[in-house]
Amino acid sequence: FFFERIDHYYVQESVGIACGMLVLAIQNANLVTLTSTPMGADKGIRSLLGRPDNEKVFLLMPVGFPASDATVPYREPQRRPLHQSLHFA
Repeated sequence: FFFERIDHYYVQESVGIACGMLVLAIQNANLVTLTSTPMGADKGIRSLLGRPDNEKVFLLMPVGFPASDATVPYREPQRRPLHQSLHFA
């Protein structure tokens, strides 16, 4: 088969936006995920999943159920108070 090469623009931006929407949908379904970039593991992941060499692994997102005792660690807010950043003329 002969396939004509098509240039796709803004691929990373589009994939990033789609992944953000997928994270929201996963959370809405009471599931959890984290995002991980496959630095240097591209070839092995493609081989494991039987994907062709012309595809690129952009992001890994394992999805599952949260542990019953899962918590989010508390972190001190690092933003400036709004009155220090916002000024009205």
